[in-house]
Amino acid sequence: MAEDLGFFSRDSFGLKSSKKNPLLLRMILLMLAMVCGIYICSICLKQIGVTPSMSRVFSVQVTKSSCPEPTVEPWEIPYLHYPNPETYSRDECACNPVRNFAILSMQRSGSGWFETLLNNHTNISSNGEIFSVKVRRSNASTIVETLDKIYNLDWLSSASKNECTAAVGLKWMLNQGVLQNHEEIVDYFKTHGVSAIFLFRRNLLRRIISVLANLYDRDARPLNGTHKSHVHSPHEAAILAKYKPSINSTLLIADLKRSEDMTEKALAYFNGTRHIILYYEDVVKNRTKLVEVQNFLRVPPMELKSRQVKIHQGKLSDQIENWQEVQQKLKGTHYESFLHDDYRK
Repeated sequence: MAEDLGFFSRDSFGLKSSKKNPLLLRMILLMLAMVCGIYICSICLKQIGVTPSMSRVFSVQVTKSSCPEPTVEPWEIPYLHYPNPETYSRDECACNPVRNFAILSMQRSGSGWFETLLNNHTNISSNGEIFSVKVRRSNASTIVETLDKIYNLDWLSSASKNECTAAVGLKWMLNQGVLQNHEEIVDYFKTHGVSAIFLFRRNLLRRIISVLANLYDRDARPLNGTHKSHVHSPHEAAILAKYKPSINSTLLIADLKRSEDMTEKALAYFNGTRHIILYYEDVVKNRTKLVEVQNFLRVPPMELKSRQVKIHQGKLSDQIENWQEVQQKLKGTHYESFLHDDYRK
């Protein structure tokens, strides 16, 4: 730097009169210091590659680096995230890590009820069946774009909590692009630290009853002309439970096998991700399963409640119109146990 300024002479700044005018000399020296400072700063900024377009990224990095190290096991670090939402500021919660998750399930497997339980937790936000909208799952790129928005806390829904959310996710049905785009989704889960919560039904026959009853309700609309997949009162549940579907026994075995295959494929595809496997019947009978889920998400355990009321209760023989035909079809197969497995909520 001294060499760069060496070509300036005393005459250039009129220093011959410096003794007579010390104020002028001080001003000249101050200007020189400012020029040197600006030059040095510009060189440093070029070296670290900061440009105006990167200013936002740089500020985020500074914020993250100023956060204290979390007291977690080393293997957990890839699952800790510090989102920087574009729609609001996390303020004092900027250093609170967030864990990403996805509930992977099939329609009428208890996932709606299960999600309301999770959303009952102060620090969990599960944003519903987002990929039920086909355009969001039209290809791998739109899926990734949607997931980025969810996990950056920019997806606004009734489940959105305050800026101190500790776990954020969604409910995702296997037939909504999960199996078709499993390679890209598994890669996303691994690179973005997304944990999978698998929720299935053990008794697939009960699932078929629920699917058929829901289809009937969508067309008949017995509840004051409205379609409700889930209800919040025993009265509404009793009205919907009056319908007893007739099951196509010719296709029954194939339908049960198809559901089994989807489950097996999903578990095989996502085997390399961090995941937990739950069954609806187990959660109904044993609420300690909810504690396991909360521990899995690393949130403080709470007593979780849901306002949803179960629609189909009691014996299967009271819920199927052609019970004898179905019973005969499943006897002697490995699905026969579905005829006898009962539980109460």
